[in-house]
Amino acid sequence: MQIIVADDHNLVREGLRPFLQELGDGVDILDAASLAEAITHAETAESLALVLLDLRMPGMDGLRGVETFHERFPRVPAVILTGHINREDVMAAVRAGASGYIPKTISGTALVNALRLVLSGEKYLPAFMLTETTEEPAMANGFGANGKPTPLDTLSPREREILGLLIEGRTNKDIARCLNLQEITIKIHLRNVYRKIGAVNRAQAVRIALSSGWNLTPTA
Repeated sequence: MQIIVADDHNLVREGLRPFLQELGDGVDILDAASLAEAITHAETAESLALVLLDLRMPGMDGLRGVETFHERFPRVPAVILTGHINREDVMAAVRAGASGYIPKTISGTALVNALRLVLSGEKYLPAFMLTETTEEPAMANGFGANGKPTPLDTLSPREREILGLLIEGRTNKDIARCLNLQEITIKIHLRNVYRKIGAVNRAQAVRIALSSGWNLTPTA
């Protein structure tokens, strides 16, 4: 699986590498510092699965660069990774063909899970897009910036802790060992988590958490 990381800052590209390599075995990361370089890589790549685009690198011309890439390679999910987000930009990016819009403030683990969501064929958008009026990102405590609750607000601290470990990809046995609890206790907590946030399984629970603005601090 090949992934293009297009950003004109070397530090950003290098910083993303360890997280992108968690997406699968043998991930081949192709560096680009401009839209032209990203397109060149895409033209020659044999198994391109994803491209990450910085909106402000050379050649992008804002969202026109996203449109250009999507027109040339419509089957390759294009994800915008940016430090600046607002509702209008996100909606315009989706219309331009973006499959994801991820703020650079996201945690590494949440980034990996968001990209897995995109690779599965779905879109990832910032949590504040789920509200009707706010134009600010949701906060990590389960509330949007306008104080409106998200599905995560119904969870107890223990349930949030278990959900966080679930997002990390840990099994019930791993979670039980980490929290010094019985595995049956973890299963009971997870059933409660699913019921409260409206999920039917682990994958959907992770999806709902990420789309609701989950900002995970990795557990030791």
